[in-house]
Amino acid sequence: MKTFRPLFALVWLLFAHTVLHAQTSANAQAAPRRDLVSFEEFEARLAKAGKSAQILDARLPEEYAQNHLEGATSFSVANEADFSKAIARLDKSKPTFIYSIANGRSGKLAKDLRDNGFKDVTELPGGLSKWIGLGKPVISTVGPGLSLSDYQASLKSDKLVLVDFGSRYCGSCKKLAPIVDSIKHEQASSVKVINIEAYENKALTKELGVTALPTLILYRGNQVVWKKSGVTPKGEIERVLAEANL
Repeated sequence: MKTFRPLFALVWLLFAHTVLHAQTSANAQAAPRRDLVSFEEFEARLAKAGKSAQILDARLPEEYAQNHLEGATSFSVANEADFSKAIARLDKSKPTFIYSIANGRSGKLAKDLRDNGFKDVTELPGGLSKWIGLGKPVISTVGPGLSLSDYQASLKSDKLVLVDFGSRYCGSCKKLAPIVDSIKHEQASSVKVINIEAYENKALTKELGVTALPTLILYRGNQVVWKKSGVTPKGEIERVLAEANL
């Protein structure tokens, strides 16, 4: 019996490993294919396509109205019937380029187009956030926003200054907002919080190298001591603030 138990356990472990490997492989095969090229490759493909490029903005019409790539068409489709009508106006044989704020909505649209027979579909890696952050041109109805000197003036404080670069249209930004807001109120005596609407401050976004939303930047005495993009947990932000206050 003592010999049987270890042997049984070994057989069970091998069986479990085989099942897990099979499930992982199946999930990988079922996952939608992402064709995210490098930013440089996206630019090269777009330039090569020239006037034959179909550029689709997967964001809301109001976002498109504020800032969009030259030659882009607003392509925010609410339902399946409208989607079918919209793609009927496109040419499946032409190279198609898609973007959103990052790669959420553009990723879904890319998959839907490929499922409907579009062969040459390219997403803008990093989305419009990266495009604007790198200083690439857009058609815009909003001004450049804060100047760098005005921004630097706003940083003057005897407290730590936490700047939140985001957008009211950005899903990840909406998740981070209540975290930043709670820190603003809980640590008001030691931390000054500034919120920047990135797409209304394009020049500043480029100047500071903010290429993803949301992005947090922490200053101490006008010097950057920490910078991070994405939805940062509250505990991590609190730890960074505590260390910066030492």
